[in-house]
Amino acid sequence: MSKYEPLWKYIKDNNKEEYKLSFDEVKKIVGFDFDHAFLTYKKELLNYGYEFKKLSLKEKWVWIVKRKN
Repeated sequence: MSKYEPLWKYIKDNNKEEYKLSFDEVKKIVGFDFDHAFLTYKKELLNYGYEFKKLSLKEKWVWIVKRKN
C-alpha cells in the first residue's frame, strides 16, 4: 500500500474535476507532512483516473485533475 493511498482514495471518492490542495490539506488527509516523495508516488494517480498537473513549493499546493479519455 502506498503512503499516499489515503489521498488517492479521497480524490477518487470525492470525484471532482480538479483539486488544488494546500500542503496542510494533504497533511490532514494522509497524516504526515507533504514531502518530495510525492513526486515518486504521483504516477499512482493514473490508476484512479487522475493526473498530477503542477506543484508549487513557494505557495505550498498541489494541483491534480481528472484525466480526459
